Amino acid sequence: MSSLKKLEFFFAILLIVLAVFFFVVAFLDWIDFGVVIGAYRFNHWLVWVGALYIAFAVPVYSMLKRRYSAGLRKWLGFHVLGNLTAFVLISIHFSSQISRPAAFYPDLGTGLALFISMVLLVATGFSQRFGIVKSVKPQTNRVIHVGLALSFYLVIGIHILHGVGFL
Repeated sequence: MSSLKKLEFFFAILLIVLAVFFFVVAFLDWIDFGVVIGAYRFNHWLVWVGALYIAFAVPVYSMLKRRYSAGLRKWLGFHVLGNLTAFVLISIHFSSQISRPAAFYPDLGTGLALFISMVLLVATGFSQRFGIVKSVKPQTNRVIHVGLALSFYLVIGIHILHGVGFL
């Protein structure tokens, strides 16, 4: 593994540890991410930033890697670390939602599906980038990763429509 890839691996692991840390901290209410800022709670602002980043950065990455394949390493680092940062923000939101009291517990249908698809996207992306699982062919991993990304986009659209009351 090259020194640049080792550095990227270190930051990727750090972001995953941060996601787990903030997930636990938010779930146990050690830090209140539910403070209202403007019309919405802070954890909603975090998830919107994370989701908007993914909604725009993933297609941009896909286009850039096809157009400028010579700079693929630069774009791949942008893709991996940016999406892991978005995963941290989304984890805080999801954990804040599932730690709510029973009287205010949310409908987890699409939110749960989104979080599971995000965890699987992180796992397959991590495996694909750093070659963690040697028994799975890279082509198979890529097909699964892309399929999960497409399902993520479909479910997030439904989740947003549900959240604003259209469904």
